[in-house]
Amino acid sequence: MPWGPAARPIGFGEAIGRGYRRCLTFSGRAGRPEFWYFALYVLLGMMVAGRVDGLLVGYRPGPVSGLFQLVGGFPLLAGAWRRMHDTGRSGLYVIYPAIVLVGTTTFFGFLAGVMPGDPDQALGTLRETAGAIGAIVAMVAVFVLMISPLLVIWWLTRPGERQANRWGPPVA
Repeated sequence: MPWGPAARPIGFGEAIGRGYRRCLTFSGRAGRPEFWYFALYVLLGMMVAGRVDGLLVGYRPGPVSGLFQLVGGFPLLAGAWRRMHDTGRSGLYVIYPAIVLVGTTTFFGFLAGVMPGDPDQALGTLRETAGAIGAIVAMVAVFVLMISPLLVIWWLTRPGERQANRWGPPVA
C-alpha cells in the first residue's frame, strides 16, 4: 500500500484479521494501526477470558485465559516483530526484555554464590569485595530490567520508515 494521504488506514476488525492471517509471518512490516489494534484486541480478550475463568472455575488465570494467551499471544509477538521491522529495527529487539531478564537472573544466581558468607573463611575479604561490587552491578541490572520493556514499547510506538527498508516496502 502506498504511504500518504491516498493510503486507507485499517480498522480494528481488519487489524485482527491481518494479525491472525500473518500469525506465523516474522518477515515484512506491520504499521502502527495493524499492531496496536491487535494489541488492544489481545488486552480486551485477556480481560474477558479472565472474567470467564473467574465465573467458571473461580480463579484466575484459568483454562480460558491460557487458551486465549496461546491464540492471541503468538500472533501478537509476530506482529511486534514486523512492527520493529517497520521502524527500521531488527525484530530481535522485541525479545530484548527477556534477554535482560535471563541475564539478570543468571547474574543473581552467580552473585548468590559470591556474597559474603562465614567471615572466618580464608577468602572472606575477597568474597566481601566481590559481594559489594556485585551488589552495585545488580542495582544497575535491575534498573535496565525495569527500563527495557518501556524502551521496547517506545520503539513500537515510533512511526514507520516512509521509504522501503531491508524488510520491505512501507505499509499504511
